[in-house]
Amino acid sequence: MIKIIIIVVLTTLISANCALGQLTPQNACRIDGDKLIFTFNMKWNEKQKKEFLSLFDIDSAIIGNVINGKSNFNIDGVVWNSIRISPNTFEFSKSLNEGISENEKYDNLVLTPFIKESAEYQSSLNANYGVNRFEDPKYFQYRNSIATFFLPKNTLAKKVYISGTFNGWSTLQTPMHKTDSGWVVNLKLNPGKYHYKYIIDGKWIHDTNNALKEKNEHGSYNSVVFCYNHTFKLNLNQQSKKVILAGSFNGWNNNELQMNRTTTGWDLQIYLREGTHAYKFIVDNTWILDPDNPVKRPDGRGNTNSFVGIGNIHTFKLKGFLNAENVFVSGNFNAWNGGELRMEKTSDGWVLPYHIASGIYEYKFIVDGKWIVDPSNPRTIGSGNFENSVIAVNPNVTLNVNSFKDAKNVTLSGSFNGWSKEGYQMEKTVNGWTISIYLKPGKYTYKLIVDGEWKLDPDNKLWEQNQFGSGNSVLWVKP
Repeated sequence: MIKIIIIVVLTTLISANCALGQLTPQNACRIDGDKLIFTFNMKWNEKQKKEFLSLFDIDSAIIGNVINGKSNFNIDGVVWNSIRISPNTFEFSKSLNEGISENEKYDNLVLTPFIKESAEYQSSLNANYGVNRFEDPKYFQYRNSIATFFLPKNTLAKKVYISGTFNGWSTLQTPMHKTDSGWVVNLKLNPGKYHYKYIIDGKWIHDTNNALKEKNEHGSYNSVVFCYNHTFKLNLNQQSKKVILAGSFNGWNNNELQMNRTTTGWDLQIYLREGTHAYKFIVDNTWILDPDNPVKRPDGRGNTNSFVGIGNIHTFKLKGFLNAENVFVSGNFNAWNGGELRMEKTSDGWVLPYHIASGIYEYKFIVDGKWIVDPSNPRTIGSGNFENSVIAVNPNVTLNVNSFKDAKNVTLSGSFNGWSKEGYQMEKTVNGWTISIYLKPGKYTYKLIVDGEWKLDPDNKLWEQNQFGSGNSVLWVKP
């Protein structure tokens, strides 16, 4: 009997790795058209043979038929074809789709220890916030950066693995350990959102004890888990019946995040993305500020909110303007709210320390009601009244262009900024032009705008054709 679980990967990569001269148990499987083909070498030692059978969960009855020279045979309703390709080497195959439902085609085959996900899928892992919804809290715990996954029951299973975004969807890297009541594994994880599944004796399943799940690009579901990085607490002496947490991170939803009663009041563990978040508590339908949080700001609309910051702090600075009465900073990081982030006056200007996530942001200063770009920052986007300063917080990509030395102006535009016609301003250097930006992991396409003319990056050999026939340069950012 064979229990094959299939996940479609880059077939060209698999085929390329399966040259007979370098045949190993790890690369002894490939996809050719609609056929799933295995190669078995009689000269493998016992350890290699066992590894092959274990890796692809192949029953010895199949190997027996192959070695005995049967060209066609049926095992558990699956038709196999076999051929000897050398004195000691056999190939046996089956239809890729035989015995597999439409949704299982992509969820049920392990061909390689690692599965690559698309850039679009990677972007789905970004979340402003998250709260877990396990049937029982003991099924997942997160303390001191250690995530403990517990799969109850399944005590008759021989092997159980956990696979997810935290291990590159490896099918073999993370085995779980059997206990008297199920399976458990401890993983060191950073705060954030993760997708995962269990592999029980070769069968992929999402976590049925976890109510959070999202449909994946293969038509099945991935379970979703959050590793927390913050706890909201409200200490109340009065007897309150219900407390809700609402904030900018969840669109001020007043009926979603119910807090848990404690001996001293209420609390709620949560994952929050890096940055600054406004929030309030709703106590028995009455909105209140956090009485234990001194950080409070008006929102420019007549309300005052409590604020919490996660991650690193970036300090906005504006030199001069010492005669101004009020200076604010505003950008796409706070939905361009011009009355929220008031800066503090110093001896030489104005400053505002502010928690902000890694990324590329547009912003302006508002000096006594007048919007201005940052005079000390040469990087801008747009023009006229729509010109904004641009800042890269914790940049992870530096693009150096050793060309166009005689150009007067070079900007960068691509899929990361909506193919802006103005682009991000690059800085001129002795050898050409440079810019440092932050991009999340994934694939990006881009071009340089050189004195108004769109051009490929001459220093980047990676490019792909576009709908205009002019091509785009390609940039990959690794996790």
